[in-house]
Parts: sequence; C-alpha cells; structure tokens
Amino acid sequence: MANITRLDQSTINQIAAGEVIDRPASVVKELMENAIDAGATAVTAEIREGGISFIRVTDNGRGIEGEDVPLAFLRHTTSKIRSAEDLLTVKSLGFRGEALSSIAAVAQVELITKTAGSLTGFRYVIEGGEEKKLEEVGTPEGTTIIVRNLFYHTPARKKFLKSAATEGSYISELVQRIALSHPEISVRLIVNNQTRLHTAGNHNLKDIIYAIYGKEVTRELLPAQGGLFCGSLSGYIGKASVSKGNRTWENYFINGRYIKSSLISRALEEAYQGILMQHRYPFCVLHLSVDPACIDVNVHPSKMEIRFQQGEQLYRELVEQLKGVLRGGEMIPSFTVGPEEKPKKPEALPARAPEPFERRRLEQERQAAFPPEKKEAEGRQAQPALIPQAAEAAAYVLDHTPVAGEVRQQELFEEKIVQKNRLDDYQIIGQLFQTYWLIQFQDNLLIIDQHAAHEKVLYEKLAREFRERTVMSQQMNPPAVLTLSPGEEALVKEYGELLKEAGFELEPFGGSEYAVYAMPVDLYQTDSQKLLREIIDGLGEMKGSRESELIFSQIALRSCKSAVKGNQAISKREMEALLAQLLELENPYTCPHGRPVIIRMTRYELEKKFKRVIS
Repeated sequence: MANITRLDQSTINQIAAGEVIDRPASVVKELMENAIDAGATAVTAEIREGGISFIRVTDNGRGIEGEDVPLAFLRHTTSKIRSAEDLLTVKSLGFRGEALSSIAAVAQVELITKTAGSLTGFRYVIEGGEEKKLEEVGTPEGTTIIVRNLFYHTPARKKFLKSAATEGSYISELVQRIALSHPEISVRLIVNNQTRLHTAGNHNLKDIIYAIYGKEVTRELLPAQGGLFCGSLSGYIGKASVSKGNRTWENYFINGRYIKSSLISRALEEAYQGILMQHRYPFCVLHLSVDPACIDVNVHPSKMEIRFQQGEQLYRELVEQLKGVLRGGEMIPSFTVGPEEKPKKPEALPARAPEPFERRRLEQERQAAFPPEKKEAEGRQAQPALIPQAAEAAAYVLDHTPVAGEVRQQELFEEKIVQKNRLDDYQIIGQLFQTYWLIQFQDNLLIIDQHAAHEKVLYEKLAREFRERTVMSQQMNPPAVLTLSPGEEALVKEYGELLKEAGFELEPFGGSEYAVYAMPVDLYQTDSQKLLREIIDGLGEMKGSRESELIFSQIALRSCKSAVKGNQAISKREMEALLAQLLELENPYTCPHGRPVIIRMTRYELEKKFKRVIS
C-alpha cells in the first residue's frame, strides 16, 4: 500500500469542481442562481457550441465590491450565510461558496462587475484557478461573467461531454426551468447569436408556460392555489389531455428552487389516479412557498434534493389540494374529423427594438392586457443597458395574449357539459357499434364509451361505500378456493381487515389454500379467483403505503370487472339510467384506468367539416 500524502491545492480544487461542475449546464445554473441571489430583475445567458467554448451570463443585480472580487473565487467564500445555524433558514439559491471557485478551477473566467453608486467597476481574469488580472473599468451596474473553454486543461473530463447540440439542449431546459421558477425576472437565452427564449418578467406564469410549451398545453391548464400547513401552493396543473410517458413535464419549485422530490411526485400522481392512464404522467408547474425551517436544502451538492421535516403531512395536503383542483375542472376532450392544423411556433423576436413612441404604446397596451395583480412590482425594472430589447419581450408577450385571454374566456363563459339534475337536456340519439352512445347536448355532440362509463360509476360506488363502511357482501355457495404463494399469503394476512371492509371474506382452508366465502354485491358475477389474484397483486404494488384509501383505490381499480362491455346492445332506458348516475359523479371524465369516458364535437366544428361555415 502506498504512503498517505496530502494532495496539493490544485488537485483539491479540481476534485471539488467535479462535485459541482460536470457539464456546461452546471456552469449556467450556478451563475444564473448567483444573479438571482444578487437581486437581479433581468438575466441574460448566452452560449456558443453548447456552452463548451463560450458562456456569458449578465445581470443587473447588486454587483460585487472591488475588494471582494478575488475573495469570491476562493473556496467556501459566500455572502449568503455566516454560520452553520444559517443553513436551517437559508433562503438563497446558492450558499456553499463553491460555484465560482469550481468554475475557475476548470475554465478561463472573466468577471466584470459594478455596484450601485460606484463610479467605476472592476474586471477580473482567472484561469485554471490562477489569478491573471484585476483592473478598474467602465461598465453598467450589475455583473457579467464569461466562461471560456470549459475543461480546457482537463481533457479526460472534457471527452465525456456530449455533442454541442445535446449540451445546448441541457442548458435550454435549465434556463426554461429558471424562467418558470421566477416569473418576476426577465430571463433571456441566446444560443449561437439567436434568441431562443425571452420572458418579460411581468409576474405572469401562464405567459412563460405559453412561450415554452405552446398554445395546446396552455389552453388545457387548471390554476392551483391554496394554503399548506408550512406555506402555500400556486401554479398550474394540466388536464388529462396533457400528459407524457415520462415525468419531464412535472415541474415543481420550492422557494424558487427547482427540485426533484419523490414525495411531491407521488402526491401529484396520486391526485391523478383514475384520471390518467397507467404509465402516463401529468403536466404541472407548481410553486411551493415553504418556511425554510421546515426543509433541509443542504442534502446534495447540486441542491436539487430537499428533505422535509413533516413529509407525510405535506404529502396528504398536496394530494387533497390537487384533487380539489381536478374535481373543479371539466376535462372532456374535443375531437375533429380530418387533419388538424399544427400549432405555430412562436416567431423570432424582431432584430431591432421599437422606436421610443412605440415603446410607450406597447407598454400602455401591455398594462391594459394584464390585470393589476399581474403587473410588475414597483421599483423592479429591467435595466435598458443590460437588456436593450426589453420592449421586444413586451411586444412578444403582447402578440400572444389572445391565447391566455381565450383560456380565460372559456373558463368564464363556456357552460359546462356535465350538468347534474338536467337529464332531460341530454338527447340520446342511439348506440353506435354497440359500444358508444351518441348524445346531443345543446350545440355539442357527445360520444360516451359505455364500458368506461359503467366502470367509472361502479368504481365511485365502491369507493364511496368503502369510505362510509357500507359495502354489502354476497355469500358464495360453494366458496371459491385459492392457492396462494407465500408472498401472496403474507399480503392477505397483512391486509385482511381492509379486504373485509371492501366486501371480501376469505379464510385459511389448509396448507396454502384459502376459501373465499363472500364478495362485494356489485362484483358477484365476476370470476372471483381471477379478480382476487389481481387485487392481491395490486396490494403487493402498493406495499408500504400508509393510507387505507390508497390501498383500496387499487382494489377498486381492479374490481370493475362486472361493467357492461363493448359490443353489447343495451336499451335506451338502460342508457338513461346509467347516464343519470354518470352525471352525478364529481369526475365523470375518465375511467379508473384514465381512458376518456366522454368526448365531444361542437356544432361549429361539424359545420366547418361540411363547409357550412368558412373560417
């Protein structure tokens, strides 16, 4: 074994840098977070070749005093905290004092900064951790940091970077998240001399969502707002029509910090259970404002993981809040016949800022377009010297406000399709393919999947009876006999009381066999052995959950086997009876598996297809 020796400072710095800086996106993240912590209301990030050769981040924040500039590039030097106790209540995005030191250890860095009221600013150059120059210069207030040739003297690390296009996409995603996390800050991204994103900093989160995700997503949003035991919740979640096969559309921020949290993901997905299909994940942009004393952000070097003091309580409150939002929104997808127009991408910003009188006109129109509570806070204005095209951003937002306005009009003036106690207003035309019902409601053609509708009615009935402990059982004579594996037998013993509350009665029958003596009345006609095996498998999937209703939701999800099937003729009276039950549900829009129950086509869309109207 080799002798133990002390590493030199250069090696220590590079090891530390590897913990914080692993690719260009890490550099942009640290610099933009520093800008936000410095009180900037406008931040511009510019990259070339995916940020590998060039990164520039400019802000209009407080700047750095001349004597503090060299200190800022030393390890563990920070203006954010003073002692270990401050970690318990830290509110800034950065606080460890490693960002600038780590970046300077692996790149060529130039900093230009000036504080408010100073006559001149300072320019500082440091390469590979070695100081090269510190001089006074004339510059606007704020800070600009230029990072060139990342990993220029560590080729072994540089070769692990991906292509410039891929690294650039990581940066684009990062800047989008920063824009979403701080709608009060004007954020701009320039890639290879082209503006890719420019937000107005007008506090309007929906405008930013539109600029990033487009019209189709924005018009399918539901506003979420409410209190939590440790803070508050605000933002938007998507209807069932907006989902993906992965979690990349789940965006949540705590105190302005983008994080990844299995607890919040579980709460979000639990709220959507029965609304989204299996293996589909919702869209959300959620802001949680939380008392810093309730969380620990000092968990991971990237600061993307957070530990919660009372996680279970937060989980329950989030589920309830989000379920309430989903219950209040109508989620019937519209359909068209034939090709649909593809949504247009936002046009590039104009190359030149408008003339002064145009700026005044745009500002007046912008103030008229946005409600007072969405206006920019007093005293927080972007500095023209740093963002000379701020008026362009206002024009860009103004060009797209009809979309947000259209969403608001739909919410305010469209009559809901699902109306309780108004069965007579729904004219049942008939059954199509012995599977779908055609129904006229005002100026809408509704198509209902009879199996999905009956399945949802049964599911809600079982769930209600379980909550109220009024499930009725039907005795089985003779009883069904199940042969269980040791794992299945353990689950039956662990969840025996819950199975009994759900209407199932089973007892040991000798060896590994169990006798099923009773089933819920609504499920009596189903294959008891197959159904119970599915339920037991579901209990295995839910093992470790702490809420009985969470477990029962899996039971009910697998219990809708007696619903009327497709390709099954039913009478108009049966349709009316089932429709009446469906209209009474809080969420009749999707079956327990997340498939749509109802879709619609408006009379206007139908007449467009027949060329009765031209638009």
